[in-house]
Amino acid sequence: MADTTRIGSLDVFPLSLGGNVFGWTADQDASYAVLDAFLAGGGNFVDTADGYSAWVPGNHGGESETIIGEWMESRRNRDEVVVATKVGAHPDRKGLSAANIRAAAEDSLRRLRTDRIDLYYTHFDDESVPVEEIIGALDELKRAGKVREIAVSNITPERLEASLAVSDRDGLAKYVAIQPHYNLVHREGYEGELLEIARRHDLASVPYYALASGFLTGKYRPGRTVESPRAAGAGKYLESERGRRVLAELDAIALDRDVPVATVALAWLAGRPTVAAPIASARSVDQLPALLGLADLTLTDAEAERLTEASEASAA
Repeated sequence: MADTTRIGSLDVFPLSLGGNVFGWTADQDASYAVLDAFLAGGGNFVDTADGYSAWVPGNHGGESETIIGEWMESRRNRDEVVVATKVGAHPDRKGLSAANIRAAAEDSLRRLRTDRIDLYYTHFDDESVPVEEIIGALDELKRAGKVREIAVSNITPERLEASLAVSDRDGLAKYVAIQPHYNLVHREGYEGELLEIARRHDLASVPYYALASGFLTGKYRPGRTVESPRAAGAGKYLESERGRRVLAELDAIALDRDVPVATVALAWLAGRPTVAAPIASARSVDQLPALLGLADLTLTDAEAERLTEASEASAA
């Protein structure tokens, strides 16, 4: 496997394969093919959630976990895969009460056909529940060996600080990672208080929407129609000066380095403070090389700075 990065006690490939497409835009056969190719290409870090893909008509949530679990069982490769999943958004398991966390973890373990979750995120914070209760429930799971490490996504700086303080004060399991919405055209949500907290507490960042719903692959261009469920979300970035500026720099660097645009966008993100492994998904095997290429591309300081300057919101 390529060089790994560290998240708590976990050694992971520097890119996490997003499982949100499994059971949505990728059926079981396509999902298996992508997962096989990801592992063959050196990857080992797969991200999913108990709520994926509940938004698809006829689905109930948990489809992605089920596909990943059946794939691992069929390939007998559980020990080769670092599985991250999330709690709190399944239609039948909403929220972060202690009872719900315990029940949702059992559901995820069953769907994943495994006895442990490597990295367990709270998907969306539940401010109706005290952080003491959330951390206490996660600590129970870790002590029981059902979860190896815990992490957090979609949380305010205040609640994150309070959660970390409870862990320190009471000697309980502590978050080792944060999963923020973060990419070249969306920097404001993470850069600031959350980033500073992550630095102080040595949290690894595992950004989602790393390719801005596909915009940062370069396939969205003025006058071009892209057939994708994400086209509306990605296409909006073309309407901003910031988006067009970023795309121009990505094009230039990708041409100079003879690599795909997506690889450059991921390399910029991977080089940012605290970032351990951006998350990107592929619904077909031919989309994978641009993602796996991240492991072999390090931008020069000058290249990274060009992208950083192009992506400044203040210049939009």
